[in-house]
Amino acid sequence: MKKLISLLLVVMMVLSLAACSQPAQTPAKDTGDFQGKIAIVTNTLSQNEEEFRSAELMVNRYGEDKIVHQLWPDNFMTEQEQMISIIAKIGSDPEVKALIINQAVPGTNAAVDKLLETRDDMFIVYCTPQENPPDVAQRADLILNPDELKMGDAIPVQAKNLGAKTLVHYSFPRHMSIVMLAERRSLMIAKCKEIGIDFHDATAPDPTSDVGVPGAQLFILEDVPKLVDRFGQDTAFFSTNCSMQTPLIKACVDEGAIYPQPCCPSPYHGFPSALGIESLAKDFSVEGMATVISETAKILKEKGVLGRFSTWPVPVAMMNTVASTEYAIEWLKGNVGDELDVKVLEEKMAEYAELTVATSPYTEEGLEIPHFRLIMMDFLTYGEEHIIK
Repeated sequence: MKKLISLLLVVMMVLSLAACSQPAQTPAKDTGDFQGKIAIVTNTLSQNEEEFRSAELMVNRYGEDKIVHQLWPDNFMTEQEQMISIIAKIGSDPEVKALIINQAVPGTNAAVDKLLETRDDMFIVYCTPQENPPDVAQRADLILNPDELKMGDAIPVQAKNLGAKTLVHYSFPRHMSIVMLAERRSLMIAKCKEIGIDFHDATAPDPTSDVGVPGAQLFILEDVPKLVDRFGQDTAFFSTNCSMQTPLIKACVDEGAIYPQPCCPSPYHGFPSALGIESLAKDFSVEGMATVISETAKILKEKGVLGRFSTWPVPVAMMNTVASTEYAIEWLKGNVGDELDVKVLEEKMAEYAELTVATSPYTEEGLEIPHFRLIMMDFLTYGEEHIIK
């Protein structure tokens, strides 16, 4: 598949030069033995708790003898050699037959290249890749990402539905160098103009810079009130960075502003820690998720901002780890081949989400990359109906 994608990309380059819902039924889970191990690499707790917890969930489900959990360094932008060492260590274990990387941060390609020098027998998954999509497609057997481009239309529309007259977009140069994030921003600007709300760019500190996560979070807490004073309470705020979600939610609640979704849409992403309900955010079952959503809605109601906050109904980052692990197990058992079986993948997503999940292939310059799947869901707008009586 990787060789085929490489060939297709070359052909496309030559040609271009010449041309100048209802809930899904959840089947019984097969937790039988499978040969080999699966390695999962995630960010640390401080960077993205959901990714970290999703790997823990798989370790608890299948055991440490089957699931190996490794962490990227917190400051991955300046510790690329350590990233290479982490992947090399995984590859040195011949029992590891599948590798799931969530998130595939900058530097992942270089680390995987080193792995591929000695291992060509591993099933490799990238979740939320942050490097050039065609390059990613040559290295990974499965790629999962929220549909950032459709979000470029959906976020402004949702912001307006929540009452926004202005949409603030927080980011920084490193994220704006990522193709899909930059294109999403361009689409947001165009959609805001189309539907009649103002778009405002705001540059925040990069959490991987010298200020670190604490400095970036402090900036958000101090900047949101200034922008609400400037634009009014009917201002929606969005940030491209995971570590900024907690202070952004807190500031939006305190200022009575609008928050259409986290960067990685989820009821768990930023809401529990911003609203002081972290103790409830350890249960990732359907019942536990309903409780977190209910408590979030209760607090938003108490603060007078119910109906001005929304997210996706399930944590997409966790779903990606769980579904890709379950799919890798099917691959290890020989139940799916090297060509991606989209039906099986979407079934694995539906098992976790307990609702139908549809994906679509990523397309660039007319070339469809079938194993690069984009995910989109409807919004959950926190309202009275979500409060468990």
